[in-house]
Amino acid sequence: MPGAQERQEITIVTGMSGAGRSTALKGFEDLGWFAVDNLPPQMIRPLIEVAAKARDSLPKLTVAVDIRGGRLIDEFEDFAAELRKTHEVHVLFLDATDDTLVRRYESSRRPHPLQEDGDTILDAIHRERTRLREIRSMSDIVIDTSELNVHELARRISERFGAPDQDKIRLTVMSFGFKYGLPVDADLVLDMRFLPNPFWVAELRAYNGRDKRVSEYVLHQPGAKEFAESFLAMIDPVLSGYARENKRHAMIAVGCTGGKHRSVAMTEYLASKLRERRDVAVSVKHRDLGRE
Repeated sequence: MPGAQERQEITIVTGMSGAGRSTALKGFEDLGWFAVDNLPPQMIRPLIEVAAKARDSLPKLTVAVDIRGGRLIDEFEDFAAELRKTHEVHVLFLDATDDTLVRRYESSRRPHPLQEDGDTILDAIHRERTRLREIRSMSDIVIDTSELNVHELARRISERFGAPDQDKIRLTVMSFGFKYGLPVDADLVLDMRFLPNPFWVAELRAYNGRDKRVSEYVLHQPGAKEFAESFLAMIDPVLSGYARENKRHAMIAVGCTGGKHRSVAMTEYLASKLRERRDVAVSVKHRDLGRE
């Protein structure tokens, strides 16, 4: 049997229909887990066996099991106990109040999977709750999603199953040249064309903004440091909002005419300051450097 340090991590997501299973799986995918939804019960064991053989590419696996699992639901406790002999297994149960589930089904206009002719949605919910009672009692984690929106549920998944660094916002600071077009995936765009262009300084033209001489020239221009400080203060509530909305990736695009001098120097400076924060992981990209 593999040692504890080698045991593959598997999370089984189950719970009440309409309690947020799809949202939870997306949260796991954002954390780098391989997530599978609505898999036929007879295919779950083969999937786990394949994942165990592909440890490097599938180190963490999430499988959703709902009331449509039939026999697997009835034998769930034995299934989980057997799996725990060789894997590190978590069982996450998603729940919500009856009133919340009824509202969600009515708004989606979809029938409950256990709803039969003549049944109300509430009848089906009660039937499902009875069948899942033992699974709920044996689950490692129970999350009541009644008062959670999709962003809040994803954040709860991240807090419980993410690595410490995965709570951070992945922030890319990218320089670019306006003459090559705006980055289509930018969340925030900064324009450095209000600063004098080192291109017109003969001894600086051949260098780029990563060179100390160009960087000092740009950052010592009137308004340059003031702009940077104002932006760094302004971005505080933005990053806090991104965290609340579970937006884990963002790009700050810093532009100048050609993407060689001013934007590069400011990108490097802003990235160095942002790396001092504990809530972001910062990477730098210079999109158009070398294109001139």
